[in-house]
Order: sequence, then C-alpha cells, then structure tokens
Amino acid sequence: MRRKIVAGNWKMNLTPSEAKKLIEAFRPQIDSDEVDVVLCVPAIDIVPVVQALEGSTAKIGAENMYYEERGAYTGEISAEMLTDAGVSYVILGHSERRQYFGETDQLVNKKARKAIEAGLTPIICCGETIEQREEGITLRFIQEQIKSAFSQIPSEDAKKCVVAYEPIWAIGTGHVATTKQAQEVCAAIRKNLEELYGAEVSEAIRILYGGSVNVANAAELFEQPDIDGGLVGGASMKPDFTQIVHFH
Repeated sequence: MRRKIVAGNWKMNLTPSEAKKLIEAFRPQIDSDEVDVVLCVPAIDIVPVVQALEGSTAKIGAENMYYEERGAYTGEISAEMLTDAGVSYVILGHSERRQYFGETDQLVNKKARKAIEAGLTPIICCGETIEQREEGITLRFIQEQIKSAFSQIPSEDAKKCVVAYEPIWAIGTGHVATTKQAQEVCAAIRKNLEELYGAEVSEAIRILYGGSVNVANAAELFEQPDIDGGLVGGASMKPDFTQIVHFH
C-alpha cells in the first residue's frame, strides 16, 4: 500500500516572518503518522520553516534547484545546499518553471538525477495545456514528459521519485480536472512507468494530482486508485490545508 503524500507549494508567496507565523498556526494539525506532509517553500523561507518545524513529522521541500554542485551560477541553489539546510523534497519541472523560465524535459531530467544523488526526493511535474487536451494528445504528451524525466534513472532510484500530474489549465484557475480525468491520466502515468521499469517499480512510485486541489475536492481525488495524494497550491497557505492533510 502506497503511503499518501500531501505536499504544499507556496510558490512566490510569504516572507520569512509570514512563513514562521503560518507554520506556528499549522503545526498542531499537520503532524501525522499516517500521511507524509511536505511543505515546499521559497528558498528564503527554508531555514526559518525548518526551525519552526523542528520535532515535527512534516518535511520541508524546495521549489526548485540546479543540477550543478557549485560554481558561477548566480541566483541558483544546489542540491547540497538544500540537504544541508534540512530539505527532504524538491519540486522539479513545474509548469510555471517550464512556461516562464524555459525549462525543458532534458533539464528536468538532469535536475532529477542530481536530486536523487544528493538524497532528495524529487517531485517531478508533468501536465498538458488546454490546447493539448482539446487536441486529444494529453496522454501522448505526458508519456513523452515521463519518458524524458526518468531517462538514465535506474529502477531502485525511480522508486524513490514522486510524480505530480498537474493539468496546466487547472493550476490556480479554480478549474479542477474531474475525478475521472485526474484518475485517467494518473493511471496512464503509472502505465508509462510500468513500460519503463516493470510493474513492481511502477506500483511503488507515488503519483500526486495537483491543480486547484482544495478542501472540497481533495477527499474524492485521494480515493482514486492511482492518485496517492496532492500537490496543493493556494490552499496550502490557508487553514484548509490542515483538513486536506487528513483526507487519506
């Protein structure tokens, strides 16, 4: 039985002092022995959030990282910097990174391999635009994203990865894929992983749904056989997040 994950993605929100205040409010409700709770926060918030969650079962995630270990890469953050700061997870290939910063499938793969090497758990994002869905090429497009993201990643390392399906048309729009749509794509992703690694590995990899997950739809989404939790955006900074954590 795959253990559920509820991961929050704060994006570019909350100053360090605001982050600390929010964690202090959340702290009593997000400790859980039954679900992995992960808060993926802006880089500048990592240290204060790690400190505020000391002794908690909740884990800290970063929203991005670079694949080089060190060097003249102004503004970038390495995997080693993240692990040393107390980070356990890292979001890679989010559609906003792809759309606004030109990240490619190949770059996401390089980052994923470096994250695994450093002991981080990558949350590898994939998802289609509304145009791709209307053209009927969703599953083919996502298959290519998955194939590229997992290139040169061996089976034992693949098991450690998390995949997040986020239809781009549902991120921050208030629109959410129907439960049927979300399950269909997550099942297809698991099938893609099975083709790459076999059934044992594909059954071990956790697949999240992201895209306007909230307290009203989380329980139904998380009940689906191939959805192992959620990557929660805006709702992860609201009291609702503490309720979503317990929909497992």
